[in-house]
Amino acid sequence: MLYIDGAWKDARSGATFEVTDPATGRPIGQVADAGVEDVRDAIDAADRAFPAWAALTAYQRSEKLYAAYELLQERHEDLAKLMTSEQGKPIRAARTEVTYAASFLLWFAEEAKRVYGRTIPSSRADQRFMVMHQPVGVTAAITPWNYPVSMLTRKIGPALAAGCTVVLKPAEQTPLCAVEVVKILDEVGLPPGVVNLVPSLDPVPVGAELLRHPAVRKLTFTGSTEVGKLLMAQAAPTMKRVSMELGGHAPFIVYDDADPVRAATGAAMVKVLNTGQACICPNRLFVQRGIADRFVEALVGRIAKMQAGSGFTDGVQIGPLVDAAALDKVDRQVRDAVARGATVATGGARLTDGALAEGHFYAPTVLTGVTEDMVIYREETFGPVAPVIVFDDEDEVIARANDTDYGLASYVYTNDLARAWRTVEALRFGIVGVNDINPTAAAAPFGGVKESGLGREGGEEGILEYLDTKLVGFAV
Repeated sequence: MLYIDGAWKDARSGATFEVTDPATGRPIGQVADAGVEDVRDAIDAADRAFPAWAALTAYQRSEKLYAAYELLQERHEDLAKLMTSEQGKPIRAARTEVTYAASFLLWFAEEAKRVYGRTIPSSRADQRFMVMHQPVGVTAAITPWNYPVSMLTRKIGPALAAGCTVVLKPAEQTPLCAVEVVKILDEVGLPPGVVNLVPSLDPVPVGAELLRHPAVRKLTFTGSTEVGKLLMAQAAPTMKRVSMELGGHAPFIVYDDADPVRAATGAAMVKVLNTGQACICPNRLFVQRGIADRFVEALVGRIAKMQAGSGFTDGVQIGPLVDAAALDKVDRQVRDAVARGATVATGGARLTDGALAEGHFYAPTVLTGVTEDMVIYREETFGPVAPVIVFDDEDEVIARANDTDYGLASYVYTNDLARAWRTVEALRFGIVGVNDINPTAAAAPFGGVKESGLGREGGEEGILEYLDTKLVGFAV
């Protein structure tokens, strides 16, 4: 079903599309397939609802977000199980994501009350300046499949807190999670039109209408850099506000003063986060030569023991990749690396034994001898493959780490405080984890530089993406 103007309804065309489990390839449900006319209806509803929603007090909007937070927590286990069925991640990871998703509703329920203005002294005795912040307006939110609940609340939370209304287009692979989140928002009593849901199997015409329509004043998108660039171009004619969280190609730097086993443990955990399908997963593991052998031994020891399978199976750490195209991309990168001289230390192949043959599974993999001429060195993988590159000195590794068009997450392992500071300041990335593989939280700004995006999500910065700044000058 679509959710438009406070009501669940079929698409105007009556079309639907099927949703499948990536672990089995079997259908698990279907949803209405929105067309351009449905999107226009949703935009019109959001536009009508905007003045009244924006006029509410911050405390009134905050109450709705608190209520949504509490209801999402009540449905925690059901949402986690649906996520594992629809997206494939192991159930423990799905539970963690639901908790993370709830934290954005809670955080922005409070941030709604902290949208402050200020006064500015004037050089004229008869003049006073005041700065205020007001909601941008109707927001188009286009969300990804890899985090199908938390990426919704990370966008919807600040938009609603700021006083914006929303038209949500979820990823075509994971619309069922979006339906359940919007049900929660409906049940807490959001006014009709404040949030609207338009899933669609073909994102191109839907996205084009969202970007073409003059009533939409803001686009927030999480996805690939390639698609982000296309959306930015389409947003330009109507000068929409744009924030984007795009691809990453994270370096993971391990200096020789670090504990190689601890570093390898951290690298293994973050590399297979969501089966490697996260924009903050490390794609290039730079290890200083003096500890490279011990690091690789420890990394292979952990990666080789990881079990792949259905996310509902106890002990599984590696779920399926989202679809056949994702599986093919990972396999091509590994085969290219091997053809150019890399060594497969563990893994390196599709998994097709038994029940795994029904899904999109790839063995957790470690590659050594990775060089700059390999595709995997340059392109984001989005899969459970850890390429190890040996380096000799600090200046070299910083230059190599920065030698990418991306600039989202990065990681540094060292016990030398001075070296840590030098590296943090030199890395051209929006996020740096120092001996830390999880530098994210609702209270912290998340986002990248260069071709990894624009703007920030979370933190006090997150709500500013949905606010315009207005200057008022008074003559007195």
